[in-house]
Amino acid sequence: MNTLNVITRVLVIIGALNWGLVGLFEFDLVAAIAGTRFGDVTAFSRIVYVLVALSGIYQLFTIGNRDRVMVAERRVP
Repeated sequence: MNTLNVITRVLVIIGALNWGLVGLFEFDLVAAIAGTRFGDVTAFSRIVYVLVALSGIYQLFTIGNRDRVMVAERRVP
């Protein structure tokens, strides 16, 4: 697994956990890390949210490629 794949996967997991916390407890982890209140938008939080979104898009478009690579690797003697 390449470095970009690992980084984007971690960011997608962080985003999923953050949305889970928002939905269950109205707690925004990104806002807490940035030192702001729930719903406040800072440059830091905006960057984090954009990186999470781009990571999700990257992971979405590489899912099919990973399956093909895994199948191809199994065929190699």
